[in-house]
Amino acid sequence: MANVKKVVVLDYGSGNLRSAERALSRVGADVTVTADRDAALEADGLVVPGVGAFAHCMQELRAVDGPRTIGRRLAGGRPVLGICVGMQVLFERGVEHGHDAEGCGEWPGTVEQLAAPVLPHMGWNTVSAPADSVLFAGLADERFYFVHSYGVREFPLGQDGPPSRLAPPKVTWAEHGDRFVAGVENVALSATQFHPEKSGDAGAQLLTNWLGTL
Repeated sequence: MANVKKVVVLDYGSGNLRSAERALSRVGADVTVTADRDAALEADGLVVPGVGAFAHCMQELRAVDGPRTIGRRLAGGRPVLGICVGMQVLFERGVEHGHDAEGCGEWPGTVEQLAAPVLPHMGWNTVSAPADSVLFAGLADERFYFVHSYGVREFPLGQDGPPSRLAPPKVTWAEHGDRFVAGVENVALSATQFHPEKSGDAGAQLLTNWLGTL
């Protein structure tokens, strides 16, 4: 079928690769799980998963030239979707256990421990998405599945805001203790802190919405 979109789930040693593969396949994508840079560059869409510590994920991502692959796709307007820590590494910095690690720097902001009495934030939660969100179209009252202790609690949009090649992002928020970034849409670059592949019908609809942008 000519309209089937080819999606690469980037295999850099982190993330729920097979769960993401299955979820994307169920909503109609032609999915390949690989670390191959050419395949990642040529696909209609690239998914960057991630679980665990920010610094370790960045180390593994650099080992497969992930930051440069992401940057090259975005420079050409080619869609990328980050999931969980795969979203976090798109920001400038991650601070965990006193260790300050550099991220991909596609967005401003620091990943830090959530200000919540109970961590990790694990389970279903609602989100507050912009009215013009594409990712969350038709999902205003839905809940999504989160598993994390760290997140982005401030998203600066002033002079130190996103690079000029990217339009002002659409930011979706959630609350656990205080608010944190649950999703971002920035032209070709999108990401969610929660796991759409674990979020049932709502997650499937979000992935379908994303495929519709490819």
